[in-house]
Amino acid sequence: MSIVQNRKASHDYFIEERFEAGLALEGWEVKAIRAGGVQIKEAYVVVKGAEMFLIGCHISPLSAASTHVQADPTRTRKLLLHAEEIRKLIGKVERAGYTLVPLDLHYTRGRVKLEIGLAKGKKQHDKRDAEREKDWKREQQRLLRHRS
Repeated sequence: MSIVQNRKASHDYFIEERFEAGLALEGWEVKAIRAGGVQIKEAYVVVKGAEMFLIGCHISPLSAASTHVQADPTRTRKLLLHAEEIRKLIGKVERAGYTLVPLDLHYTRGRVKLEIGLAKGKKQHDKRDAEREKDWKREQQRLLRHRS
């Protein structure tokens, strides 16, 4: 079940591979995510050492949050992946000019997971081509509906 999607990612990048990663979250963050107070549009994934981190993900603290917890809405959160997945991603990112973008925050068996994509940036003309293709598909559907 999807919580929030990064629609901007498919517009700005060619998504080559997708990976599902766990997130190291605090209790108040999980409650805020369940309440729908999360945004990943401006977020990105970085590699530090042999670990991966999500930066720029905004989780709005609930108003009824505990008074003794100091909530930081945009703190850096660690991503949890298998070691061989991390090694593979580090190799691609450092060598081949790829980047890692968060695509979708969702629940898997009650746990909050993040789908990250191994992506290559689109040039301006690629974005225009994709937009033209999308418009043409929409026009085809409209024509087909209009005939029947």
